[in-house]
Amino acid sequence: MTSVYDFTVRSIDGEELPLAQFQGKVLLVVNVASRCGLTPHYKGLQALYSKYKEQGLVVLGFPCNQFGAQEPGPEEEIKAFCALNYKVDFPMFSKIEVNGEGRHPLYAYLTSQQTKPDGTGDITWNFAKFLIGKDGKVLARFSPTTPPEDPQIVQALESALG
Repeated sequence: MTSVYDFTVRSIDGEELPLAQFQGKVLLVVNVASRCGLTPHYKGLQALYSKYKEQGLVVLGFPCNQFGAQEPGPEEEIKAFCALNYKVDFPMFSKIEVNGEGRHPLYAYLTSQQTKPDGTGDITWNFAKFLIGKDGKVLARFSPTTPPEDPQIVQALESALG
C-alpha cells in the first residue's frame, strides 16, 4: 500500500467506500468516540471542516471503542449523537479497531508512517489526528490531546491546502 487511496472503508451507513474518491483533497483522519473527555474535539473538527471544505479539506471520523470502551453504541446511535450534539456533517465511518490484531488495514498503514510531531506506533487514545496530503501520503500525526484548532494543526493544514 502506497497511500490512503489504496484502502476501502465502510461508511457509518454500511456502504463500502474507496478512499480513492478523495484524491486531490487534504484529509484529516481521526479515531473518534462519543463518551470521551476529548469528545468536544468534534466541535473543533466540524469547525475546521466548515472553514476549509471549499478549499479541499475533508475530515474523516472513525469511531473506535478500544480506549476505555468510550464508543459502545451502534453506528446509528453514533451518527445521531454527532449530528445532534456537534452538527457533524463530515464523513463518518463504521466502528473500527486502530490497534492490535483486529487493526483496520488503513490504521496499520497510518501508524507505520514516519510522522511528526507524533511518531510511528500504536494509537494512544481517542482523537489521534493524521493529516494526509493531496497525494494520499501522511504529512503529520497529532496526539489525541492536541485540539483541532491548535495552531500547529491549522498551519500544517493550510500549508497542505496550498
